[in-house]
Amino acid sequence: MSSPGIGIFQILSDLPSGDPAVVAKRAEELGFDSYWTAEHPAMPEGSADDYPAKGPDEPAPEYLYKMPDPFLALARASATTRRIGLGTGICLVPERNPIHTAKEVASLDHFSGGRFLFGIGAGWNEAECTVLGGDFPHRWTQTKEAIHAMKALWTGEPVEHHGRYYDFPPLISRPRPVQQPHPPVYLGSIANPRVYRRVGTWGDGWLPLSTDPAEIAEGAVEIAKFAAEAGRDPSAIHITVLAPGGLCRTRTGVDELHKAGAHRVVVYLESETEDAVLAELETLAGDLL
Repeated sequence: MSSPGIGIFQILSDLPSGDPAVVAKRAEELGFDSYWTAEHPAMPEGSADDYPAKGPDEPAPEYLYKMPDPFLALARASATTRRIGLGTGICLVPERNPIHTAKEVASLDHFSGGRFLFGIGAGWNEAECTVLGGDFPHRWTQTKEAIHAMKALWTGEPVEHHGRYYDFPPLISRPRPVQQPHPPVYLGSIANPRVYRRVGTWGDGWLPLSTDPAEIAEGAVEIAKFAAEAGRDPSAIHITVLAPGGLCRTRTGVDELHKAGAHRVVVYLESETEDAVLAELETLAGDLL
């Protein structure tokens, strides 16, 4: 089994936490294989109180309200780098227009020379999802349809779509992505049987938020089973693990996830100023690479 890729994740905010053009460039120089960032377009006041990653008595973290557009952040990173992968972890698909999003994905992949990694999700914030046009109770059904429409648009040929959520006449959207037939679509979520089925039947990869090797191993087996049942090659489906703040910062932890089936592990940056982020990158490179 080949060595795992190791990426870095930066939760950008309006804090001076580091320009993606600077941070991604240094990450590439140090040998990290990918740079990832997240998305929350606009959160209704009070809705972040249900943030699943916080304790019951903790306030919602301020960064949830302060994230820039991930495609603009990754475009900055692409301009100063040549090799590092550029990922959304995640893009909230039900909260976006698929025609515009298809154009953004194709444009970023085009200008970066085929380096975009399309991590997607359906979100946890019902108020945010609803106000931005999402059908929260059926958000994964909506997400699947949006990706289907995007895949058609990425062909660059005249295509039309008539579905439950989206309806458009024959359209042409170019440039086409450099990666053909399209950039890999990684389905982000926690581990559960519905996720395994989704990834196995129509995803290019799984993007779990986890550092539990047993959970990753179980997911890898189940995804492979569903892929085989759908007539797909299980080996073509990759697993990129998002390791949340403070976790998986030793080589031993990375290797355990790799043995469990992960092809890449993405470690969160925790510093809040650019100088501190660059110093943290140096430390992580020494410990992990």
